[in-house]
Amino acid sequence: MSTIKNRVQLIGNVGQDPVITVLESGKKVAKLFLATNENYKNSKGEKQSQTHWHTIIAWGKTAEIIEKFVDKGKEIGILGKLKTRSYTTEDGQQRYVTEVETKEVLLMGGKS
Repeated sequence: MSTIKNRVQLIGNVGQDPVITVLESGKKVAKLFLATNENYKNSKGEKQSQTHWHTIIAWGKTAEIIEKFVDKGKEIGILGKLKTRSYTTEDGQQRYVTEVETKEVLLMGGKS
């Protein structure tokens, strides 16, 4: 059962070119935004579509793959886990951010 705890699988399109950061240690981190679409019918039976945006973070070798092969519009699949972090703004307010930390990236179709 532990293999399905905190597991996220998404397939979607990249919203903008990934941002690659090289840390002082030389390790790379990639940040990108992935759009997934949900289709459903409303109470009147009309087809509706809703786009959800997900912040994706990748480290090390996965970040290097993203840097080489992923750009805006590319359809990808990711396997990862949810991570939540917090920070304090300049005016002293506590903010929380939830991201998907991915370990695996599946390169799929071309740009949409």
